[in-house]
Amino acid sequence: MTDGVFGRESGHEQVVYCHDRATGLKAIIAVYSTALGPALGGTRFYPYPDEDAALDDVLALSKGMAYKNALAGLDLGGGKAVIIGDPATLKTEALLRAYGRFIQSLSGRYITACDVGTYVRDMDIIARETGFVTGRSREEGGAGDSSELTAFGVYQGMRASAEHAWGSPELKGKRVGVEGVGKVGKLLVGHLAQAGAEIVITDVDEQAVDQVRAVHPSVEVVDDTAALIASDVDIFAPCALGGVLDDDTVPALRAAIVCGAANNQLAHPGVEKLLQDRGILFAPDYLVNAGGTIQVSDELRGYDADRARLKATSLYDTAKAVFALADEEGVPAVTAADRLAERRMSEVSHLRSILTVG
Repeated sequence: MTDGVFGRESGHEQVVYCHDRATGLKAIIAVYSTALGPALGGTRFYPYPDEDAALDDVLALSKGMAYKNALAGLDLGGGKAVIIGDPATLKTEALLRAYGRFIQSLSGRYITACDVGTYVRDMDIIARETGFVTGRSREEGGAGDSSELTAFGVYQGMRASAEHAWGSPELKGKRVGVEGVGKVGKLLVGHLAQAGAEIVITDVDEQAVDQVRAVHPSVEVVDDTAALIASDVDIFAPCALGGVLDDDTVPALRAAIVCGAANNQLAHPGVEKLLQDRGILFAPDYLVNAGGTIQVSDELRGYDADRARLKATSLYDTAKAVFALADEEGVPAVTAADRLAERRMSEVSHLRSILTVG
């Protein structure tokens, strides 16, 4: 399997396979870059169809984290981990603690946090075996659930997108379609409702839909993602799993802006050009969903909620800078974001060659 990683030419610094037979743990930890510091990224617990699918996901997610952390101005590299299996049946204290010991064995090169299928309480358990974990509960000295600042950051990115597209950051009266109303999506709906937006949602989990409608009864519901994409919305906000934007969905999009919390929304390279050719503004996912990473990274300094929220607010200005660079260079916004992130990783990593004493 290691040769397979190299065959993918992924550019990762390190990919570690973790297997504990006693607990059933099968995990992969991928460190894409430590150019800016230790690699920070969440652990996804998901029933992948096979190991290759898990590997593909963790390689893509960890690279995205490196770019996300660089663009957010954090002194952290990018990494990610996946645990293979259904968390509803496989997750136990023993498995999580075994996983924590594997993280500890990397001696700080990788710092974990929550992701799909893992929660604050899981991070507290993992932390019993390693100190290289964030997103812990407030009772354990952590920042709590990072979904709050993730949703807030997406909202800031959406405001910046609206200003770039329509000349005003105001979302009142704009029709926004939110795909996925789980941990982050439901909080984004709250921000949009407060801003006076009209909201349409979809989710495979009917209970999640019911929970949102109980709080926001005016929210409309459509059957599935395909229906939402084809809906008459101004903004499409993917907040579920990645790969939703592809050769089939982009032509069907009626939105002028795509801005959501999901990671790796572009199914393959070239989709960003399809969006640009249709005049659709794509807010790079790893830029606008960085609020949660900002929150958990602040925990490493001793969490200060006001400081973290202020930094997440700055995603509005970062998004505006990305859009301006994209216009200046005539490239899609995601290309401009990549260039800014790569520039920072290159420039800051150069400092390591400067010898310091004392």
